[in-house]
Amino acid sequence: MAAMETGSAAWPGRLPRGSTVSVVVATAIVVADMVGVGVFTSLGFQVKDIPSGFAILLLWTVGGIVALCGVFSYSELGAMFPRSSGEYNFLSRAFHPAFGFLAGWVSATVGFAAPVALAAMAFGEYGKSVIPGAPPLALAVGAVWLVSIVQLSGVRHSSTFQLVSTILKVVLIVAFLIAGFVVGTPQPVSFAPHISDIGYVSGAPFAIGLVFVMYSFSGWNAATYIIGEMHTPQQNLPRALLAGTLIVLVLYVALNAVFLHTTPIDKLAGQLDVARIAGSAIFGEIGGRIVGAMICIGLVSSISAMMWIGPRVMMTMGEDIPALRLFARKSSQGAPVYAIVFQLAVASLMLFTRSFEAVLDFIQFALLFCSFFTVLGVIKLRITRPDLPRPYRAWGYPVTPVVFLLVTLFMMYYLVVDRPLQSFLGVLIMVSGLLIYAVFRKRDGAATPSSGHSKSPGNSPGRE
Repeated sequence: MAAMETGSAAWPGRLPRGSTVSVVVATAIVVADMVGVGVFTSLGFQVKDIPSGFAILLLWTVGGIVALCGVFSYSELGAMFPRSSGEYNFLSRAFHPAFGFLAGWVSATVGFAAPVALAAMAFGEYGKSVIPGAPPLALAVGAVWLVSIVQLSGVRHSSTFQLVSTILKVVLIVAFLIAGFVVGTPQPVSFAPHISDIGYVSGAPFAIGLVFVMYSFSGWNAATYIIGEMHTPQQNLPRALLAGTLIVLVLYVALNAVFLHTTPIDKLAGQLDVARIAGSAIFGEIGGRIVGAMICIGLVSSISAMMWIGPRVMMTMGEDIPALRLFARKSSQGAPVYAIVFQLAVASLMLFTRSFEAVLDFIQFALLFCSFFTVLGVIKLRITRPDLPRPYRAWGYPVTPVVFLLVTLFMMYYLVVDRPLQSFLGVLIMVSGLLIYAVFRKRDGAATPSSGHSKSPGNSPGRE
């Protein structure tokens, strides 16, 4: 792909070298990255304050709509600047390379490694119900290393593994849904709107519940981290993000409907393992084991997605910054070997030290901060650079980006109020990224994303 220089009006037509990821696989990555343990654990805390079937389903629907608002904005940026690495690429383009490095630093170091470790530990815990007596830590480490070996084998094998594991995940969830509605004992819960629902929907618990629902929807932007490996990303990225998010929206609403349809609300209220409780209500004594197996298989696809897309951030940063050039090296099969091994090492360290839970607490603010400014970048570029080619334009602009910005701003406010120390530590991580960027610039005279001197010139962003 010919380099798009600053101010260029020409649109490159050639695909990046090594573009092997189809829109179906990219969609699978989005679905896999989104569907983790959140949807299987959130309902118990929501029904404590919102004991209404309609209000609960509306809560999850609103969360999906907000995620779609983010999808539209990220799709516009991804089609404009088709380079792997997500926010690192977008913020470098829309604002400044230092801002992009800040986002990339968070993602490349702990932003993906911590969720990988969390998903792996959840795999270990649920695995105990499938293999009684198995040590959770051993199962967790085994899952991460197995998936990493697949990722090291190259993009083609990664694509096959991701597609098969995600399809299996979706099939199992659909089978669980069918069993719930067909076999489960119906509970006296109504999903039709009632006058009393106005109080639930307009109350503070609904707004706070939306914060945690949005965490369950996080991952809708997963395909933006592998744009450079996609076929015709200008068309396929928006399709993958939209299709993946819509699939997950339907699954989330249906899962919560089944939980409420098959299990008394008083048994769900305040409980963390609502999926196991619902599984026992549907299948009897073996329900917990069935649900555990379903979640374990689903978590493997989630770990796979994060072990694929996370190292692409470090890889792209290595293309731009000489001090990180090692991480840009790829195998003959297209795998960024050193970047994958780095994320594997960090995730393994977090598993052995159990530090991933603390890390997740204080990176939430940083991740929201970067997403907020990425979507804000769409508005900025529409105003300051209306001449830039836009193969895809955000649907519903400016309403959809504004909706996403308002909800994200509320989530950041909630974190600052509810977890001030963790939010402050998140800010410190971002500041450390800026300091490291300054050191790299001074020591190496690094070719930043503004210079267009990437090792992959066809995908190198120039500062706008």
